[in-house]
Amino acid sequence: MSRNPKLIGLISDTHGLLRPEALRALEGSDLIIHAGDVGDPEILEKLKSLAPVFAVRGNVDTAPWALALPETEAIETDLATIYVLHDVHALDLDPAAAGFNVVVSGHSHKPGRTERDGVLFINPGSAGPRRFDLPVTVARLRLDTTPWNIEFVDLLATGKEHRRAEYGG
Repeated sequence: MSRNPKLIGLISDTHGLLRPEALRALEGSDLIIHAGDVGDPEILEKLKSLAPVFAVRGNVDTAPWALALPETEAIETDLATIYVLHDVHALDLDPAAAGFNVVVSGHSHKPGRTERDGVLFINPGSAGPRRFDLPVTVARLRLDTTPWNIEFVDLLATGKEHRRAEYGG
């Protein structure tokens, strides 16, 4: 992996379903982060065909293959230090004090971005089976702009509404 990724693809909660739209939305990523509830090891293999992948284990990842996935991951790049876990409510450290710039999580299926104490918290939403009225999304984090740009991609929308959806926290 390059220590200087400019575009990071963010995906979570696939629950065994990797949509072609998700693969298209993540094309061009320098690295991909899967924030858990993968559901099927083939998903990670398909994502690895696009870019290096960092993945954490979610609460549905209980099969023997998934036990090799870490519960958390720390990713250091030249531009950002990223902490990844499945459920942000399980966060057991102060990300700012630990030197993290970004926290990526999933679990809630709700896409969103917030900032606390100078740390950017991102949930790319769920890219797997649709739940309730929630959108089906992935996100793209651009580190080559200041401020960093986060683009949510609604995988079920068409046309211009497909990209640039804004989800606040």
